[in-house]
Amino acid sequence: MIPFVVMPRPIQESNVINKGGTAGFLGKAYDPYYLFPDGDDMDMNKMTEIRVDDLQLRPDVFSLRLQRRAKLRDALTNQMPVIEKAVESYNLDEYYSKALNLIVSGRARDAFNLDSEDPKLRDAYGRNTFGQSCLLARRLVEAGTKVVEVIWPKVANSDNHSWDHHTGLPKRMKDQSAPMLDAGLSTLFEDLDQRGLLDETLVVAIGEFGRSPEMGVSTSGNNNSADGRDHWPYCYTSIIGGAGVKRGYVHGKSDKTGSAPLEDPVHPMEILATIYHAMAIDPQTIVYNHLNQPRELVKAEMVERLFS
Repeated sequence: MIPFVVMPRPIQESNVINKGGTAGFLGKAYDPYYLFPDGDDMDMNKMTEIRVDDLQLRPDVFSLRLQRRAKLRDALTNQMPVIEKAVESYNLDEYYSKALNLIVSGRARDAFNLDSEDPKLRDAYGRNTFGQSCLLARRLVEAGTKVVEVIWPKVANSDNHSWDHHTGLPKRMKDQSAPMLDAGLSTLFEDLDQRGLLDETLVVAIGEFGRSPEMGVSTSGNNNSADGRDHWPYCYTSIIGGAGVKRGYVHGKSDKTGSAPLEDPVHPMEILATIYHAMAIDPQTIVYNHLNQPRELVKAEMVERLFS
């Protein structure tokens, strides 16, 4: 199964696409599988247009024929020891095997078929890009995908559906952003729980900063209307559940204006350490980059009180 998936598209900041979200020095072998459904960010039905052509056979190539091609490739490789020696560090046989299994088995392709879901469940998630992305995330986890990242479908710096509320915050929170998040995220938790997947699946919903405590004030050089708020990195929240995290638990508290943490503050790096812990990875692990330089996964401790 595809190990890592990002949807509904790569991370985008303004007009810069794929700004982050890759495997970095780990190499492209660990990059996620990206979805690029047709339609712009305001197309709430774009997840119905998912195309996974690279996960299916061409009409003129049936599975047995593809497997015969793979055997032919193996036969040629066996006759080319010099070339094989030159590329052995790239583990091409492993890559070929994984790609062949993805295409022939059809398991990955079937996971992307949202039409096979109960229409009532699709309604509960929300018939919009975020809601259907959350549903697809559950299907992928159920099929064996290890990590799924659902990016908020609307690019920042816009007046519709994004969380970048520099203008019209009350209306957008009431009619756009918040209802979509509430429906999609709450149904994801419930759906995973009912299927017995929540105990082994960590769900994390978080942004990169909060909103300024006062409306109409510029805190980062942006123009904000009287009913808008600017960027505010000093106090914001996250939702974390599953994988042993305590149910119904609220950790920490902000001051009365939401300006700063008042009790039990958590640093973003501590969130990352907590994610590693939930995935049975020691946050203190040392990894080596392509230059064989040692790197700590994260310089922080996990938040023990989140767990039962």
